[in-house]
Amino acid sequence: MTFPTPGSRQPKQRLALLAAGLLTCAATFTALPAANADEGHNGKFRLGDPKEHYMGSQVAEHEGDGAGAGSSTKQDNNTYASVQGNDVSHWQGDINWPAVYDDGARFTYIKATEGTSYRDPKFADNYVGSYNAGFVRGAYHFARPDGASGGAQANYFADHGGAWSADNQTLPGVLDIEYAPSGDACYGLGQSAMRNWIADFINTYHDRTGRWAVIYTTTSWWKQCTGNYGGFADNNPLWIARWASSPGELPNGWSYYTFWQTDNEGRYPGDQDVFNGSYDRLRVLANNG
Repeated sequence: MTFPTPGSRQPKQRLALLAAGLLTCAATFTALPAANADEGHNGKFRLGDPKEHYMGSQVAEHEGDGAGAGSSTKQDNNTYASVQGNDVSHWQGDINWPAVYDDGARFTYIKATEGTSYRDPKFADNYVGSYNAGFVRGAYHFARPDGASGGAQANYFADHGGAWSADNQTLPGVLDIEYAPSGDACYGLGQSAMRNWIADFINTYHDRTGRWAVIYTTTSWWKQCTGNYGGFADNNPLWIARWASSPGELPNGWSYYTFWQTDNEGRYPGDQDVFNGSYDRLRVLANNG
């Protein structure tokens, strides 16, 4: 089926004034991260590169802890009756994937690309390392609708890690569509234009891989930037981001979520996630069932 055309975390640094008076009384200003400064993903200090964002980085900026409406009470992943996993990027550094697997995680998603010019430098290590440790894993693309077309970005994603293979351990790729890193939350696009951009991405990705991309988003962003469009729900699994005790209201069209990002930190490296189903069902998703 082809869809009809619908009709970083920036670091907050504080300047610490260091007086070097003694004989010269010269003052030196040095930028230092304060104890409560915003850091990168799970402690990696963010350098402010506009192309080095990660899944949920802009959710943190716009919706914060307890992303979305309602309760912001968090729970450990162990309290969820679902398969546990995480999502990561180069901000986690070197990951001991066998140890993460031994701690109970069974799936992971790894940042591969952003726009049409950025490739995550740790993608290959994480993709192979998680596979060898036994994870069911997949890749995600951080969307930049303020740049190239959806189709161009889908092709770039598929060419650089986002392709699918029937190996029993590869999940369909993810379109990470969230608030713009700067400026207008919707990347300067109206709701109709945004729906068209998303349709271009997912249709191109399907043509390239035979799989429908998972859509990662928040309900608030989806309402604001697509007009709460429900036309993608029949084919595209939903990954809802809400760092709270429940997934809350879902975007229009989806009656259930496939993945839920429950927190931006926790027992596993990176973001904390759950799959809405059994491990056998996760395998079915990996095998295009």
